[in-house]
Amino acid sequence: MHEIVTALLWFSAIGCAVMGGVYFAFSAFIMAALGRIDHPAGIDAMKAINTDILKSLFMPLFFGTSAASLALVALAVLHWGVEGTGPMFAGGVVYFVGMFVVTVVFNVPLNDALEAADPKHPSSWSDWKRYASNWTMWNHVRTAASIAACTLFIFALTAWSERSIYPIF
Repeated sequence: MHEIVTALLWFSAIGCAVMGGVYFAFSAFIMAALGRIDHPAGIDAMKAINTDILKSLFMPLFFGTSAASLALVALAVLHWGVEGTGPMFAGGVVYFVGMFVVTVVFNVPLNDALEAADPKHPSSWSDWKRYASNWTMWNHVRTAASIAACTLFIFALTAWSERSIYPIF
């Protein structure tokens, strides 16, 4: 079981780091760049990104890291008190709620509304500004949650490495 937990922690830490990097890129410069071009082009570009991301390696990592995080939460609860289970539990909760739930509850509905938007409609400028502002705000949450979870999983891995000669589970 020790090897399984260690593998899940490594996968989750790396997955959270990659996901955090993707979200950081959107928060730091992609959305700003899309906001500087003509809004019909920005809308069309974001629609294209949203379409392509569903067919990319992003999706297996998105779901895989979410599932691994939930598994780590369950393992932490089952073995509460073992060194490293606190940050393992916290990392899983922070990631799942701050990344997965936020994505499903906030970012995906915003993307769905954007998909239905007509970039040539008179209200499209205000719709785009509202979309970009709200989407980016929730993306900041996903960025912070991914980075925080990665950090917590690294703390949990540190506890594992310090006790690597002793079976933990």
